[in-house]
Amino acid sequence: MLYMKGVPDYPQCGFSALAIRVLRQYEVPLSARNIIENPELKDAVKSFSNWPTFPQVFIKGEFIGGSDIVLNLHQNGELKEMLKDIAANDKSE
Repeated sequence: MLYMKGVPDYPQCGFSALAIRVLRQYEVPLSARNIIENPELKDAVKSFSNWPTFPQVFIKGEFIGGSDIVLNLHQNGELKEMLKDIAANDKSE
């Protein structure tokens, strides 16, 4: 799940756009919520993750971080490992 400013096809900030670009490279199902349209959701997500900025990426229900962390995980190969089960499950259905 990606909590972002805007929607995947029309991100409303560069950081959200970066997170989308990185995640789309893995061809996994992508769920996103636009926090601009829902201030209560924005506050709830910030409180849950204890992370002040957006976007926020969750994989298998676990908070991963923002676009900078996702990019770093992508560059060092860890993101591929985190997403491999999701990609495999999606292709087997």
